[in-house]
Amino acid sequence: MRFQRLPSIGAGVMILARVAAVAAALLTGGLAFALAGFDVPELAGAVISASLGTAFGLEDLGLLATPLILTGLAAAVCLRIGLWNIGGEGQFYAGAIIASLVGLQLQGPPALMLPLMALAGFAGGMAWILLPALARAYLAIDEIITTLLLNFVAVLLVNYLCTGPMRDPHQAVTAASAHVPYEIPAMIDDLHLGLAVAVLLVVLAALALGRTGWGFEVRVAGANRHAANYAGMGVRRRLLQTMLLSGGIAGLAGMLEVAGTVHRLQGGISNNYGYLGIIVAVLAGGAPIAVLPAAALMALLLNGGIVLQSYGVSSYDVLALTGLVLLFIAVGEQLAYYRPAARPAIAPKPAPPLEHAR
Repeated sequence: MRFQRLPSIGAGVMILARVAAVAAALLTGGLAFALAGFDVPELAGAVISASLGTAFGLEDLGLLATPLILTGLAAAVCLRIGLWNIGGEGQFYAGAIIASLVGLQLQGPPALMLPLMALAGFAGGMAWILLPALARAYLAIDEIITTLLLNFVAVLLVNYLCTGPMRDPHQAVTAASAHVPYEIPAMIDDLHLGLAVAVLLVVLAALALGRTGWGFEVRVAGANRHAANYAGMGVRRRLLQTMLLSGGIAGLAGMLEVAGTVHRLQGGISNNYGYLGIIVAVLAGGAPIAVLPAAALMALLLNGGIVLQSYGVSSYDVLALTGLVLLFIAVGEQLAYYRPAARPAIAPKPAPPLEHAR
């Protein structure tokens, strides 16, 4: 059977392809766990019960989804202009650093300090992506390499600060700052208003990209940069704006983690949210609104991973399952464009010429 690749497909088909890819990845992972000797139905039941069956589990999902929504949105914004921001992890750390410094060094009412910390976190993320953005806009240097490498610099910087200048000697944790005295108000128990902020930013980003002239130019530049330049849309300016916005959103995620969940700067505060945000953005297909269900799925996988480890599943196996989901999505999206080719109609053979009568 021959197949042909379609030039485009509908949004519904793409959604179905992603859902099928996630299901296939989970089934493949379940088969691998079964071959390793685990009781897969028991594991699945434990994950669903612990994550969705209790109020505590739902709160944990909300706490995990909050940074994933923002790092996923940061990556999705860049995808709209055809760029890959792989540096969400570093921008997350940068935002956490600047927000922590503001919270520890300045004093004021929480109603003033929390917005100030949010602005500081946003500015920290923007500053961390500024050099890759300039390199991409003016020197055509691949943003994938530059944003990725800066992740390691940010991790080392946080470790240095938390074991040196910012370390709290009164804490048992050897790599943590003092307690930041400003906390985001709670919605339900431990679940703070950062989740509502993340959802609001997704809605605003969707409106900005889908209903404004700026968003139209970003989408056109992402689809065809040469055509956008020819139309006088200022691709370089839009590229810089989009990358800075992306970095700022990831930096804000770092601030929310400091002020809403951890309440101090410490090594490993990100929990790989910057890298997982890339998977969220791919799951969402670069669409801001679709980041919400994609982040919820990723939060469920993370929370499920914690449950699986309590049953003896290695953390590396959980990480492999996450990678399997991304692999299947990439394959499924490509396969969605192919359809069986119609067989060409077989023309009837011409009748042999009649012999001339002798």
